[in-house]
Amino acid sequence: MDYVAALVPPVVMAVFFIGVIRVIVKTQGGANKAKEDAAVDAALARAERAKQPSGSDA
Repeated sequence: MDYVAALVPPVVMAVFFIGVIRVIVKTQGGANKAKEDAAVDAALARAERAKQPSGSDA
């Protein structure tokens, strides 16, 4: 019975990992992709604006 106790944690971790990968794959694309792309574009635009000098000092 010790072998069962030794195998249970890796099996549980493997099942959980497979579930996480399936969720990640299923949520890629579709309407979610457009929302995620828009959020990334907005964040990049904010970062670019913060990096550029205001221009009023010159």
